[in-house]
Amino acid sequence: MDNQTNLRNFLEIPYDRLEELNLEAKKKRVSNLSDKDLKTHYLNYLKKEKRLKAVTIGFSDMEGRFHMLDYDKKFFLGSYDNLTFDGSSIRGFSRQAESDLRLKVDWRAFWWLPTDVFGPGKVLMMGEIFGQDGKPYQMDSRGLLKTYAKELKSNKGYTVYASNEVEGFLVKGEDAEKNFNERTGFELAAKGGYYHSLPNDALRVFIDRTAEAQRAMGFENEKDHPEVAPSQFELNYSYSEIVNAADQIQIYKLVARQIARNMGMTATFLPKPIVGINGSGMHTNLSIAKNGKNLFYDKGGRGQLSKLGWDVVNRILNSANDICLILNGSVNAYRRLDPHFEAPNEIKVSEVDRGAMIRIPLFNEKSARIEVRSVAPDANPYLMMYVLSKVALEGPIKKERKNKRARISFLPSNVDIAIQRFKDSDVITNILGEEFKSKFLDLKQASANRSPLDLGTRVKNGEVLYHHEVYNQVIWNGF
Repeated sequence: MDNQTNLRNFLEIPYDRLEELNLEAKKKRVSNLSDKDLKTHYLNYLKKEKRLKAVTIGFSDMEGRFHMLDYDKKFFLGSYDNLTFDGSSIRGFSRQAESDLRLKVDWRAFWWLPTDVFGPGKVLMMGEIFGQDGKPYQMDSRGLLKTYAKELKSNKGYTVYASNEVEGFLVKGEDAEKNFNERTGFELAAKGGYYHSLPNDALRVFIDRTAEAQRAMGFENEKDHPEVAPSQFELNYSYSEIVNAADQIQIYKLVARQIARNMGMTATFLPKPIVGINGSGMHTNLSIAKNGKNLFYDKGGRGQLSKLGWDVVNRILNSANDICLILNGSVNAYRRLDPHFEAPNEIKVSEVDRGAMIRIPLFNEKSARIEVRSVAPDANPYLMMYVLSKVALEGPIKKERKNKRARISFLPSNVDIAIQRFKDSDVITNILGEEFKSKFLDLKQASANRSPLDLGTRVKNGEVLYHHEVYNQVIWNGF
């Protein structure tokens, strides 16, 4: 028996009990309980639970990279209203001369954690970033999304819902991205096809373990399966309010990466890690409800989609080029927008054509929605959903063309074109402001400058090593 283990009595909760606790927390998140009541509830829990050692606070940078800080529980209880961190260490955040930023706890965003993924004795909460002036930090994309969701609720009674189909690849080797060599590429962990893998091969074991952890964290999983390409996976779970939906994307990817690492492998969310097979997407299903009614459903509407639904579609398509860099923010993402592999690169809407940027899925009154298919799995989920929602409801709209046979437009074919469209866009300036837009452009241009303009037929070192999800200071400083 491990004497070290006997000395430690940190919290470990069985998966079935974890699911109960996290589903209860999920209900509290959307309830009418005030932030003050939720703060009191969770503070009382933290004080009473003696087996907790740390509170993990998560936040995201401008590109969507997820960061975590562990606070000793006793320290947290005495200092939760005065948490600070060095913002100059986060790409795109504050300058060194004004580096200190504050973390305010979002008491609505609370999760109990599976021990085999996160270690024992910890809980997770999301943080909201504030500047030295005590105001919400302009570069906090989660804060932008949460503020906008609150405004829609208070001003129009709208709740925006999202469900995301996040695809990725399981490849052999730990840190396979950071150790990437373009001459050899990635080595796939499995060779099966769509829905096809043996019950205990590496991909199926990985999918099972990831799905179990997601269910335990209250994701309400629906189906989990290998995708079209060999060694590709997708785990589908229930729709939820957009801020929670974005949080779940960050947790989804974090859990997948850790479980893959536990198996000596890497879960990669590069949109196109291997040329010649299908890439990975993050199809984003959107709907809007008011007083519990789905506003996208109209039995007599075209395709049973309401006028509001069609206006949303029109506005998104009208600003497709403006927002492309938000939905596809990496050099590698433009390999995926390849028409030979079901690429959703056509700026149009369709009920059947999977090459369309937006699809209208089959639905009933409850599930009426639109599916934005051009989103890459490495997009910043908060920024993506904020910009999509803002454009969908406030973006410029134009009348549909009467000539249905008019030439179809396509999304940018490389990141440099997307950067220029983003730079020239007044729509983006109005949504994000000059400072956010400028800093985001700088980050994307830096990655583009470190990668060849011509993508070619081989995935290059630059597009992997300088990818924002793979960010490593040593690699960047050695450029």
